[in-house]
Amino acid sequence: MGLYPQCDVYDYASELTPAERSAILRLRAFLDAEVAPIVDDHWERGLFPEHLIERIAGLRLLDPEELRRAGEAVRPLFEGFRLFEIARVDASMATYFSGQATMITSAILHGASDEQRAGLMRQVVEYRLRGVFAITEPEHGSDVARGLESTAVRDGDEWVLNGAKRWIGSAAYATHVCVVAKEESSGAMRAFLVPRDSAGFEISRIPQKASLRIVNNADIVMRDVRVPDSLRLHGVDTFADVARMLRHMRASVVWLAAGLQAGAYEAALRYIATREQFGRPLARFQLVQGKVARMLDNVTAGLGYASRVARMHEEGKYADEHSALAKYAVSRMMRETVAIARELCGGNGIVLGTGVMRHFCDAEAVYTYEGTDEISGLVATRAATGTGAFV
Repeated sequence: MGLYPQCDVYDYASELTPAERSAILRLRAFLDAEVAPIVDDHWERGLFPEHLIERIAGLRLLDPEELRRAGEAVRPLFEGFRLFEIARVDASMATYFSGQATMITSAILHGASDEQRAGLMRQVVEYRLRGVFAITEPEHGSDVARGLESTAVRDGDEWVLNGAKRWIGSAAYATHVCVVAKEESSGAMRAFLVPRDSAGFEISRIPQKASLRIVNNADIVMRDVRVPDSLRLHGVDTFADVARMLRHMRASVVWLAAGLQAGAYEAALRYIATREQFGRPLARFQLVQGKVARMLDNVTAGLGYASRVARMHEEGKYADEHSALAKYAVSRMMRETVAIARELCGGNGIVLGTGVMRHFCDAEAVYTYEGTDEISGLVATRAATGTGAFV
């Protein structure tokens, strides 16, 4: 039997090695025991389960012991299924995990010098450096390539940062925040690993969210924050350098979206198997089965997109348009799947107990972040037509 018998009908997970499967199953045991039982309560209260932070770090999933024993490298397909597994249970927890596994990892892999990368990546893998990525601003999201307002000024061996960032997930739990700013004198892009406790670096929680409620998203204000040049990522000079980071990050959201819709699909299946109407289970009605087929279509296609993007990454064929098209397609499928799942649960679908409403609400944030539907579509069609439509 496959790793995901209900939602992976083509068994994409069969391409995982035995060591990778073992690491995924260890993660699943943790999620079943410690996340699934508490997630609805924390989502309803809008609180992150801080008691799990050290437990998650202790799993050492960025460099799993199973892969080390087998002499295997951590590859994109494993990284994808690792995030898929978490998102099936909860998208907020997957988003938190991705801050370390994808966001700060991508920033260092694609923005650091060779010398910096050698030292920093071991700290990230061991969770001694815990980081998140900060590029979005209060007035600039999709247009940050040209609209970035945060500034960096060189002052001897230090840089002075001023500006604001918004929607920075889990910044309160990081040791460092990777801040992207524009050098005031030259207009060059710069990226800095800013220690969270730096003077003038103020973090405040964004309240009243209706999506990804467990994630502690933050507003960040920087007032004359001083950062040594040693904490500047020396490989970042242009937005193209930043785009390399974003390409990797966007691919991870494809897996997260695929996992989220798989979780909603599986929750709906559980409900219709036991809920009876007109004297028989909902699962026996043709109209219900038609909706299940639509969800299964989406879930299967989403896994297909995600798996192929991972393979292209491994083969060195991976470009912006590949992650953009996958984000565009899978996010749309996810949005439809969670709506059908909620619909199949009827009135009970709007309460947390059935397991679909949390996925339904969280899908809205996933649909938007790391490339909106419109921007992802434009990036994909720029490659298809050879003509860019960005202003």
